[in-house]
Amino acid sequence: MSARTKARKRALDVLYVADIRQISMSDALVAETQRSLEQPERNSSWGYARDIVTGVIENQATIDELIETYSQGWSLSRMPIIDRAILRIGIWELTSNDEIPDAVAISEAVEMAQSLSTDDSASFVNGLLGRIAASQ
Repeated sequence: MSARTKARKRALDVLYVADIRQISMSDALVAETQRSLEQPERNSSWGYARDIVTGVIENQATIDELIETYSQGWSLSRMPIIDRAILRIGIWELTSNDEIPDAVAISEAVEMAQSLSTDDSASFVNGLLGRIAASQ
């Protein structure tokens, strides 16, 4: 597993925990930052994970608006929490990280959805991110 794949999964954990515990993403980021200081063996994935979470926090309104616009009948509140977090990461990579090709961002998001969410989630994530990528 690549370092960036590990970082995406770590960022997913932070976003998921924030949603499940109903705490702010910023508070979840602070907690994970503290944890990374206590577990230096995990630092290789933390830098990019932190960038993702910070980017999602800074662009959340725009990201969530894109999800609502392109989700075709699914509001944010109806989506599984894990799908919401995966989409936020994928959209941040598509819209804010020029280092990641769109196809890679979509593929990584679809892979997370396949392994962590419902049977229908991978195609939903693929379609939504594909529409967003095509619109840019």
